[in-house]
Amino acid sequence: MTLAEVIDDHFLTKYRSLLDAEDVAFDELEHAYEEGDRAHFEADLAAWQDAIEKKIAYLQRLGVSFRLTISA
Repeated sequence: MTLAEVIDDHFLTKYRSLLDAEDVAFDELEHAYEEGDRAHFEADLAAWQDAIEKKIAYLQRLGVSFRLTISA
């Protein structure tokens, strides 16, 4: 299934909420980093990773395939 075949109002609403959750989690991570708050940084990093995983899982459930390459 192509991405064009799954995009509808429901998709856009759900995906926007996942993007917003990722954005909020990243903002919290950024603040913890800037403040040097290691405990909150670790928790916020986990929350950000969770938000990304939920977004990817949603796309995969809809049959959207993509190649993800991460390098350090």
